[in-house]
Amino acid sequence: MAKTEVILIQNIVGLGGESDLVKVAAGYARNYLFPQGLAVPLSAANKRRIESLKKRRAEREAHEFNTMTELSKSISKLIAVLQVKTGEDGKMFGAVTAGMVADQLKAQFDIALDKRKIHLEHPIKALGEHDIELRLHPEVTATLKVRVESTTPLPVPTQAPPASSSSDAREGAAKTESRGHKRADRAREEKSDAKPGEKPPRPERKPRPPKAEKPATAEKTEPAG
Repeated sequence: MAKTEVILIQNIVGLGGESDLVKVAAGYARNYLFPQGLAVPLSAANKRRIESLKKRRAEREAHEFNTMTELSKSISKLIAVLQVKTGEDGKMFGAVTAGMVADQLKAQFDIALDKRKIHLEHPIKALGEHDIELRLHPEVTATLKVRVESTTPLPVPTQAPPASSSSDAREGAAKTESRGHKRADRAREEKSDAKPGEKPPRPERKPRPPKAEKPATAEKTEPAG
């Protein structure tokens, strides 16, 4: 396949930047690069354009560097929130991809970013917060914090018993404890009054009231004969 040398007028990903002298297939140059204004044939006249192209390229790259540096500072303060569907056990259906992160940046913060600049070693498959590396420029990187939340409603927890019943139980326990303390205090007082070696006196019992006597039955008298 015949090759030809061309001078790039614009940056072409995978091929080069403006002012670069590259070799490409003759048909590719003739049918695409030249008609689209992306390159010009190598000639003495076109060589004089290289210096101006280099200057324009330097200005563009400096602008891109400054823009991406400022963007990296802003992104480091943001939290992109993505909502996904999960099962009742909290496991996600599917995964979060670089394209989803790019879409969320656009929707949430109006930041247009090529998904190829979002570097994910593996798709995100767990809820919570994750740090994602953004390769904004060959010399500029940033870290974006992404929070993945579930849209599935959580199960309703069972209701706790009424507060009144628990307070009644606590009050009853307090009364029982108070009675126990009083009995213990009385026992200590009685023990302190006893002499050494003596048993504490038993509490005196109140005398029982005397039983009422039954009235005497009257003797029967026989009538006189």
